[in-house]
Amino acid sequence: MTGHTIVCGDDALGLRIIDELHNAGITVALSQAPEDLEMAGIATADAVICADDDDDLNLQIALLARQANPRARVVARLSNSVLREAMADSNGPGAILDVAEIAAPSVVEALLHRTTHTISAAGVDFVVSGATATRDGTLREIYGDLAPVAVIRGDDSETPGEVIACPGRDERVRTGDWTAMIGTADELTEQGIKIARPMRATPRTRPLFIRMTDAVRAFAADLNPMFYRALAVSASLLVGSTIMLRLAYAKPGMSWTDALYFSAETIATVGYGDFNFLSQPTWLRLWGVVMMFAGVATTAIVVAFVADVLLSQRISQGASRQRVRHLQRHVVVVGLGSFGIGVAAVLKAAGHDVAVIERNEDNRYLSAAAELGVPVIFGDATLRQTLEAARIGEARAVAVLTQDDVVNIETGIVVREIFGPRTLPEIQRPDVPIVLRIYDRALGSAVGKRFKFEYVRSTVDLATPWFIGAAMGLDVQGTFSVGQRSFMVGAVQVQPGSELDGIRMFELSTQTRVIAITRDEAPLRLHPRRDAQLVAGDTAYIVGPYRELIATLRKGQNTAHPGGVSSPGQTG
Repeated sequence: MTGHTIVCGDDALGLRIIDELHNAGITVALSQAPEDLEMAGIATADAVICADDDDDLNLQIALLARQANPRARVVARLSNSVLREAMADSNGPGAILDVAEIAAPSVVEALLHRTTHTISAAGVDFVVSGATATRDGTLREIYGDLAPVAVIRGDDSETPGEVIACPGRDERVRTGDWTAMIGTADELTEQGIKIARPMRATPRTRPLFIRMTDAVRAFAADLNPMFYRALAVSASLLVGSTIMLRLAYAKPGMSWTDALYFSAETIATVGYGDFNFLSQPTWLRLWGVVMMFAGVATTAIVVAFVADVLLSQRISQGASRQRVRHLQRHVVVVGLGSFGIGVAAVLKAAGHDVAVIERNEDNRYLSAAAELGVPVIFGDATLRQTLEAARIGEARAVAVLTQDDVVNIETGIVVREIFGPRTLPEIQRPDVPIVLRIYDRALGSAVGKRFKFEYVRSTVDLATPWFIGAAMGLDVQGTFSVGQRSFMVGAVQVQPGSELDGIRMFELSTQTRVIAITRDEAPLRLHPRRDAQLVAGDTAYIVGPYRELIATLRKGQNTAHPGGVSSPGQTG
């Protein structure tokens, strides 16, 4: 067995990669342990994909594979940033990838209602942005020569919600249809398509006054409710004593200020000797004794409650809850895994406030959240009280990103009910984006249709093209989502004798589109015409759904290895 690809990983991502490689006609061998590499034919393999959810296993197999076959393209999945950076240095052919880093931008774009994606290719920043058709007509009549990426049919269409990938410019659209176009920023602006401003790269700093107010509120909220009763008793004792001394203290008598001062020092039992009860009536002296004992008791209780706050671990959790209480128009992220913290980091860098809900109080990413200044609310996100503690009613968006599909679906339904028609009219907010992370693409599609969730994102869907592209020696420029479909921008150098050598644009797949071509020293050609021809040595930059795009990119290579899936040591 030669020219095959070895895959490690039996979770959703690994299985998807195997399926896609099989569909592409590539022979696949499986290796779920380092000792299986030799039987899987590492010495003659073209590529090794380590896509398990265990960093340790991926690291071991990647290192051993590189040692056994320096020419193989080694693609490893590593969520640990330290290991990822160390492996990326002098890794050789292949890539070191982080699923959270790949998928986070798509989730952030959905959370912020951003329909603008910027992807750099051939030294040019291509912008994917959309607009709603204001009249019936063809795409060419409405948007000129801009390259359409996708059309989402509107409510007036016979098939509302349908996504048409890479339609021709002569495709007819109706008023209300939404079209995603790709081009440079100037090209889109000329056609009246608005482009969202780039996200901020530096987080906003909250004013000092707000930070101080939050600290005071955090302290106050963590106090035992009995503290306020004890404080009320002390205050009542102080007021009553002040009135009594003002009216009853004789020889020489007291002003209101003196009465307040003497009451305070008696209750606190500090006694500076400037006032005393020696020359006062017996009943007033007995009242002084009562004041002292009552003062000692109430003061001890008040101090005990304050000490409990200062010494208990609850103050850190209370601080998180109080930091959330001032938030408005923030984003609530449910699930503090590698994906959740990645999304939170992008949002914070863009200047948005974030609150996280996490079930596990020993979560490994708590320190990372603390460094970002993100408050964490501990609890079950499927319960309304937990969501309300994160001020869900004031949130601008919600991302449900736990590792359990069922929990994500249940949480999404609860969140939508909070914003939906069953709630009070003043808090109904049907426009709040709710992004669900669903691993399985088929399940995600079913959930979106059945429960009317507009933003369902599959990390597997978004990450698979990067792993396959890197393993096949293709250059993936970026991925993005339109509706529920994933698109990819990739580059391929046309090899002599390949299927793309001599092909014209109109002969390519109808679901892919060439947006630029580079050729030796010639100027960059943007949006080549239908009769433009590719020749050996050209680098074509192509956009489309990732399956069709990968198939097209492979045509630019001059070799192919048909086959299927095999177990270690067996040929497909």
